[in-house]
Amino acid sequence: MRLLHTSDWHLGRTLHGVDLLDHQASYLDHLVDVARTEQVDAVVVAGDVYDRAIPPVEAVTLLSDTLARLAEHTTVVVTSGNHDSATRLGFGSALMRERVRLRTRVASLAEPVEVAGVLVYGLPYLDPDVCRAELAPVGADGARTLLARSHEAVTRAAMTRVRADVAARPGGERPRVVVAAHAFVVGGRASESERDIRVGGVDHVPADVFAGTDYVALGHLHGPQVVNGPAGTVLRYSGSPLAYSFSEQHHAKSSVLVDLSGAEPTTTLVPAPVPRRMADVTGTLEDLLAAAGEPHVDDWVRVTITDAVRPADLFRRVKQRFAHALVVQHRPDRPDAGPTRPALVTAAADPVVVAADFVAHVTGGRPTAAELQVLRAAHEHVAAAERSA
Repeated sequence: MRLLHTSDWHLGRTLHGVDLLDHQASYLDHLVDVARTEQVDAVVVAGDVYDRAIPPVEAVTLLSDTLARLAEHTTVVVTSGNHDSATRLGFGSALMRERVRLRTRVASLAEPVEVAGVLVYGLPYLDPDVCRAELAPVGADGARTLLARSHEAVTRAAMTRVRADVAARPGGERPRVVVAAHAFVVGGRASESERDIRVGGVDHVPADVFAGTDYVALGHLHGPQVVNGPAGTVLRYSGSPLAYSFSEQHHAKSSVLVDLSGAEPTTTLVPAPVPRRMADVTGTLEDLLAAAGEPHVDDWVRVTITDAVRPADLFRRVKQRFAHALVVQHRPDRPDAGPTRPALVTAAADPVVVAADFVAHVTGGRPTAAELQVLRAAHEHVAAAERSA
């Protein structure tokens, strides 16, 4: 049995204001072609199909078309991520054709899609605040004991249900088990473009949660990577198909071809098409307008100008040289440049840390533990309201 693992399409996303839908469509054309030529038994999409809960119409149309094309060649298992609205993504799942299987509901996470004798379990993104009651075990008196408010607690509870379903299967030999999960597993390396998912200050799930499975198709982190896990289990992030921040410019974007026919799963990375390279370009304006900038005139670039004095008409002159410049900044390269500039705020930054830094900047003193608690409670209240929108 062979499957193709992908995730984090983020359909509808922009890059510093640049619409990426055409580039995303090119990747999905490539994915359909790989599924067809490699004759895979299943394509597994591990969450963050869309970039936001209410995606643009063009993104919905692209997904619909892609799923229909993939279903002509293979079975497709799609789970929801933290960027998706599980309800909207899963709408009509009961009406889908047999080869398109959406897994967006907690209630059905232990109902596998059986493909060529392999059980594929799709775990939707498990928000602790939303799932800790639904996944709580039922006691002898019929009452539920609320789970701890953590990603680890809800993911362990979900995997307990999965293992129970596997154990209940008839026959003496355990079937091969694949789990698709959207989570930040301990040992994974983040980039700047993943949305923060901290709850109670913690975002990680230990790898041993997935013990007893053969392959874990992970989503959420945008860099393709293997995560060390329990013996006999392969855990891998496929990564996003496109670079969504300059921190990803050196990623080798890919999908994962997984072969489960042998004693141990084997994986092969299938390179994704690169619509346009990303690069950092640093130097004086004169140098970059000359030979130093030549290799990057067709790239998406972040341009840092190091002249001691800000050059006149800087933005226009840079854009004339680099038509695809996304960021233009002036940072003089001199020892007396003044106080250290604050770090750039990215999607991966803990919002509470950012708010605490702002408090320190304005007041001259770090917030107290009680004030940090208020900041975190306020952030989580706003995040919960956004999820329910």
